[in-house]
Amino acid sequence: MTIGHLETPGVHRTAFEAADPLPLVFDSPHSGTDLPAGFGAAAPLAILREAEDTHVDTLFAAAPEHRATLIAARFPRAFVDVNRAPDDIDAELLAEPWPGPFRPSVRTERGIGLIRRLVVPGQPIYDRKLPVAEIEARLTRYYRPYHDHLDETLSALQRRFGAVWHVDCHSMKSVGNATTPDGERRRTDLVIGDLHGRSCEAAFTERAVLAFARRGYSAAVNDPYAGAYILERHGRPAEGRHALQIEFNRALYMDERTREPTAGFDRLRADVTAAIGELAAYVEEAVGAGR
Repeated sequence: MTIGHLETPGVHRTAFEAADPLPLVFDSPHSGTDLPAGFGAAAPLAILREAEDTHVDTLFAAAPEHRATLIAARFPRAFVDVNRAPDDIDAELLAEPWPGPFRPSVRTERGIGLIRRLVVPGQPIYDRKLPVAEIEARLTRYYRPYHDHLDETLSALQRRFGAVWHVDCHSMKSVGNATTPDGERRRTDLVIGDLHGRSCEAAFTERAVLAFARRGYSAAVNDPYAGAYILERHGRPAEGRHALQIEFNRALYMDERTREPTAGFDRLRADVTAAIGELAAYVEEAVGAGR
């Protein structure tokens, strides 16, 4: 097996480079920890890190061993969130009028849009307003390269195999808060989202649920997270592009205060690796059947 590394601004990609890759792609858009120069955040680093999907890229690190591709962002979610639409602009953050149309979502109203105003309720990220040029630079140097890179990878595999399957990998707090759709509710082990069937064929979603259920994990589907912009942009099952999202309860594998792995980390990583194998087998069978 050969594993190659390719870097673009703000993006790290690990790809299986043998002649027989599968059209299976995993991406971890929120596990980045490199703070870009000029971030200018006023919130403490410990607060900023609460937006991270810490260790998720490591949980899925074995994907290339199963002939899949793994893409991960290096930059932090608190800097720019690639799981938000590019026009999801928060006017409260702007130092000057936005030069074009923008469409803030309900997430932006809660302070967690494209450029976050908050990480946790009541804790602003900045003590300043952001110039338009600063936001546009984040989109140009980090946001667009990530999506371009993901789209090029998916498109190349789809051209080769006729279809492609994509798993968007995340983590979630064990208990929500005022900015989350479920409020302060204790959560299940994992949540699998497919935009209520709009981003992925049902059989692939069901296989993902089963892969973890057979290993003793409780799973919910589309509750409280059905997926966001990455699935909306890249999941087009009618065209043979299937995308689902997985959110792991952080209490399974890390101390949510210190962000250090716990005794459960190795078990979860082994189970994720086994689940990747099952999803790879599904994709290999689907490709062989000409689906």
